[in-house]
Amino acid sequence: MQLHELVNTIGQDLQRRYGEKVHKLTLHGGFSCPNRDGTIGRGGCTFCNVASFADEQAQIKSIESQLKDRAGEVSRAKKYLAYFQAYTSTYAEVQVLKSMYEQALQAADIVGLCVGTRPDCVPDAVLELLSEYVNQGYEIWLELGLQTANNQTLKRINRGHDFECYAEITQRARALGIKVCTHLIVGLPRERREDNIETMRRVLEVGTDGIKLHGLHIVEGSTMAKAWKAGKLQAPELEEYVSIASELIRMTPPHVVFHRVSSAARRPTLLAPLWCENRWLAMTEIGRALNQDGAQGSLIGQPYSYVKPELKPNS
Repeated sequence: MQLHELVNTIGQDLQRRYGEKVHKLTLHGGFSCPNRDGTIGRGGCTFCNVASFADEQAQIKSIESQLKDRAGEVSRAKKYLAYFQAYTSTYAEVQVLKSMYEQALQAADIVGLCVGTRPDCVPDAVLELLSEYVNQGYEIWLELGLQTANNQTLKRINRGHDFECYAEITQRARALGIKVCTHLIVGLPRERREDNIETMRRVLEVGTDGIKLHGLHIVEGSTMAKAWKAGKLQAPELEEYVSIASELIRMTPPHVVFHRVSSAARRPTLLAPLWCENRWLAMTEIGRALNQDGAQGSLIGQPYSYVKPELKPNS
């Protein structure tokens, strides 16, 4: 069976609702990040280097030009979502955001927005703006970088917010009809399978509409890269990632949409693990695991035999 027969993917979800293929077009809005400019912190999250997944040169182009470029790279799609991906895409005055978002929405064949941001950078004015677009019939996804529900890990990786911040903004956004996609990382330092399971349990308990799973990338220019080069940090093996990711998928209700079950980064920025160069490698292996052990939602109602992270030493 193919992956979309085992997982409720964003591709099949959109095709089912729009009657045709809908593709995300990634945009760079030239935003900064409060965890880099000193508002919350400096240096950013310890795993972060945006150049590993975003085209930094794109920010010098207009939104219209970026959309045309991206659409030209995509085949077999006639409708698109404008995806503000790089840095914190709600980190500006609301009038600036409105101008930028509406440039995207006014482009031909755009049916909605995906807005990537941090849980601590979504004030009421931004929620109200996004809810206006929902009421106008646009497809709106608020993509929140959580990474883990473990507050100790969040502190270690210098996120600058806690799980409670994420939970609050998620509930407020969904109450306004804004769909939330939660980003999670498997393989963070000192975290084990039990931590990943507990994170997914807590995310599902709060409620979410979508999930993005990422394996930890060690990328040049990040704080983690220094630890990795010094031999103090290991990147997750493919087998480990596939085993954990497939279990997280199986404990997720079928109505939750997976926007991604693996991710890729580019060399030379990517240092490790090298299997992350090709996201299809992990996707294929996850499909095999799910085909063998059960599809999305197959673990619902079954007990979990693990010790909660807060009860473990050195968690």
